[in-house]
Amino acid sequence: MLIVKKFGGTSVGSNERIVRVARRCVEEYQKGNDVVVVLSAMGKTTDVLLEQARAINPRASKRELDMLLTTGEQTSVALMAMAIQAMHVPAISLNAFQAAMHTTSNYGNARLKRIDTERILHELSERKIVIITGFQGINKFGDYTTLGRGGSDTTAVALAAALHADACEIYTDVDGVYTADPRIVKNARKLDEITYDEMLDLATSGAGVLHNRSVEMAKKYGVVLVVRSSLNDSEGTVVKEEVSVERMLISGVALDKKAARISVMGVKDEPGIAFKLFNVLAKNNINVDIILQSIGRDNTKDISFTVDEDAADEAIELILENKNRITLKSVNCKKDVAKVSIVGAGMVSNPGVASKMFEALYNVGVNINMISTSEIRITVLVEEKDGEKAMNAIHDAFGLAES
Repeated sequence: MLIVKKFGGTSVGSNERIVRVARRCVEEYQKGNDVVVVLSAMGKTTDVLLEQARAINPRASKRELDMLLTTGEQTSVALMAMAIQAMHVPAISLNAFQAAMHTTSNYGNARLKRIDTERILHELSERKIVIITGFQGINKFGDYTTLGRGGSDTTAVALAAALHADACEIYTDVDGVYTADPRIVKNARKLDEITYDEMLDLATSGAGVLHNRSVEMAKKYGVVLVVRSSLNDSEGTVVKEEVSVERMLISGVALDKKAARISVMGVKDEPGIAFKLFNVLAKNNINVDIILQSIGRDNTKDISFTVDEDAADEAIELILENKNRITLKSVNCKKDVAKVSIVGAGMVSNPGVASKMFEALYNVGVNINMISTSEIRITVLVEEKDGEKAMNAIHDAFGLAES
């Protein structure tokens, strides 16, 4: 069997944890399996590197940031190879260039295009454990790129698909996917199974267990994921197309504190204005989530929407650069907001879910700023200070607590 194992930054955050992960990989290898390991940077390395960059140049180019950030994963894979070799097992570390992980040229948020697997397969044929840098790739210019926060998950799924792996295991600091973040909701319950669609919406809504593009890719290529803890041997949560258990009304509640609300005021109330606004953002790879447009008055209207907090300043800059084209009077940004979402395939056939969610928020005095819905998700925008209170209230209202 060929097993792909991905370990996050917390899992390899110290020498002791690197040795523990190395031992786990060696145990898999000694069963006779081929093992490919994908690693994130150690602990908070990426945050430390970003702080250093901002101290030197707050407006550093995205290319140079990617050049800097990719050193984090290169450190962790080299140390892991050394740890495994110390256990008298052959291992080799490969960075994105050596593993031929080809991406688009969108620095900071690149997408994987293809993986040339020849080098990896050769090293596996030599019966080595192959350890590959997550989160990074190379573009057509030969430059390093990064895949966005959490991108190591996407690296692992892409490798599992390209290598036709028998299993793809994502190891993290929690032992599976929960009905809510167990660090915020103390009685959250671990799920044995969850569908790709539900997991994708949870990931997109702020659940930090899996990178949303990794789930997207897993669904596309039929890669069954198992989310497990690197700290114990529990079974974890299986992410797949269909689940065998009866669907719950709601699978989980997610909280995203990294949101910002942008309001574009006084744009002309005429066809094409919304296109001009959102086309400017799309061309610069800024994702927009909740959108609210006011009823036109005095031949003008207001458009509000949410973006990732890290993209807010760039979005404002782009909108102001195109002020005359978009015909706006003013634009403002509010960053102290949070998105709270409920996700569940059972919502499709059960009316009254939104009402129950809103009642839960009303009961704890949380005001709703914006609302967005889909077949299996309802998202509300609230004040950031109310985010955790809202999450707990909704979780209790739908009876998701561990019994």
